[in-house]
Parts: sequence; structure tokens; C-alpha cells
Amino acid sequence: MFNTLGVVVEIAQALLALAVAPLLVGLIRWVKARLQNRRGAPVWQPYAELRKLFGKDTIVSSNASWIFRAAPFVVFGSTVVVALLVPVFVTPLPFNQVADLFALVYLLLLGTFALALGGLDPGSAFGGMGASREMTIASLSEPAIALAMLSLALGAGSTNLGEIAARTIAHPTDALSPGHILAFAALFIVMLAETGRLPVDNPATHLELTMIHEAMVLEYSGPALALVEWASWLKLTVFLTLAANLFVPWGLATSLAAGAIAMAVAATVAKLVVLAIGLAVFETRVAKLRLFRVPELLAVSFVLGLLAVTSSFSLR
Repeated sequence: MFNTLGVVVEIAQALLALAVAPLLVGLIRWVKARLQNRRGAPVWQPYAELRKLFGKDTIVSSNASWIFRAAPFVVFGSTVVVALLVPVFVTPLPFNQVADLFALVYLLLLGTFALALGGLDPGSAFGGMGASREMTIASLSEPAIALAMLSLALGAGSTNLGEIAARTIAHPTDALSPGHILAFAALFIVMLAETGRLPVDNPATHLELTMIHEAMVLEYSGPALALVEWASWLKLTVFLTLAANLFVPWGLATSLAAGAIAMAVAATVAKLVVLAIGLAVFETRVAKLRLFRVPELLAVSFVLGLLAVTSSFSLR
């Protein structure tokens, strides 16, 4: 009974994360607009964008191969699988057996690699430029993710995401340890790079000298572009969920009781809203870095992750 119900709950929480992702991005945009004394679009604007894109035709370059057509599905599918593995509301669940931090890192890298190939395939200058920049960032950010997660895994004695969250719930003081704080800082910087946020990238610009993610998807249109954009929003939601439930896991349900799940949903939504508002405030207070300064920022993230691992070893 637990396994069947657990699978249903796990799929339901992934679908809910998929449904909430556009709303979370809309909230960030709305808060940024208000902080900049603009009216801004309503928070449900991303849903309207998805509906418009799904209703349009897909135009494919004559130079594109099957790689270009398959890339959006690989990006979207890998991100949905990551959402299935991340503890959103409940832990432990059946899929937690494969919810390993290394699986998480490689699934994220799979989506990045597929999108880079899709940007390169048509042979456009912008696509090649964006893919080159994206892979440079990925080569620096993925090790930092692994180190940040590894520091948590050392404290929990497991690389399983559910076990890491359960360990922090059982030992609340761990959340205030130097290793956790350093790992959170490292993950936050990586999140900015992986999701194309300021100061690494600007999701609202199409200037050829600065864009990274947007350069790779310029050749996409219609439903293919909708899948890519939805996957990027879901990726941001996944990173915010990781920050909320691995570092501040209080509110996660440890049973499948209806009351516990309802409280977990409310707690997770509240944490995501707080993090989204915090991210919007942060983005209005920083300027975009010049491209050659981005590796320096990611090097800081790597060092913070390394210090977090060292701290976890020394305090064990």
C-alpha cells in the first residue's frame, strides 16, 4: 500500500512542481517590476506565453537534423525526472532509492548538453556562441553542485537526497553548521549560473554580446520553444526546492497521512515564495557581470563547496 500510494504521491508532487513553475517565475518577474517602480505583467503571464507558443507552428531550419528536433524533449524530460527525484513535499518515497545526488548532477548536465547540441545543430552564429558559453559555465558549475551536495552527504552518511533531508530534520542544529551554510552559498551561486539569472545571465535581454541561454534557443519556435522555456522554469523551481528542503527541511512530511501532506504543501509553498522574493530582490540589487568575470564567480562557488566538504570532515 505504501509503495503504490508513495508512487502516486511522488508523481503528483512532480506534476504540481511542473504546474507551479510558471507561476513562480511570474512572481519573480512581478516582484522585480514592482521594485523597479513598474507595473509589470501579472504573475500568470508565463501561462499565457506557454499557451501562445503551443498554439503556433514549429519552424525548423533546413540545416537542422534530428538532434535539433529531439533536444527540447530531452531537456524537458530530464528536468521532469529531476523533479521526480527531488523531495518536494514528502520523504522518504519509493523513487528516493534512485534519488542520488550524482544522478541529479548528471541529469541536469544531460539537459544542458542536449540544449547545447540543439543550439549548435542549425549552424547559426548565435547558437554556437550560446552553446560555447553554456558549456563553459556548466564545466565550472557542475563540480560546484557536486561538492555542495557532497558536504551534506558526508553529514548524513548517504548521497540519497531523501536521507539528507531526513538527517537535517532529525538533527536541526546541523542546519546552522558551517558546512551547511557554506554549501548553501555555493548552491545559490550555482543556481544563478545554471538557471541563467543575474549576475551571470539576464533572462530579459536579447543583446548578442551578453546572452547565453537565449542565444541557444533563438532558432526554436512554437511547441519546441515552449518545452525549452517550461523546462528552464522547472529547473529554477527544482533548485529553489533543493535550497528549501535540503537546507531548511522543516515542514517536509515524513508520512503519507493527508494532514501531514497538506501541511508539507503549505510549508513548501511558503518557503518557495520567500526564496523567489529574495531572488527578485537580489537581482534588482546586482548588475550583470562581464562574461570573462563569470568563471571567477563560479570559482568562488567551487571554493565554498570545497570548504563545506572540509568543514564536514573536520566536524564529524
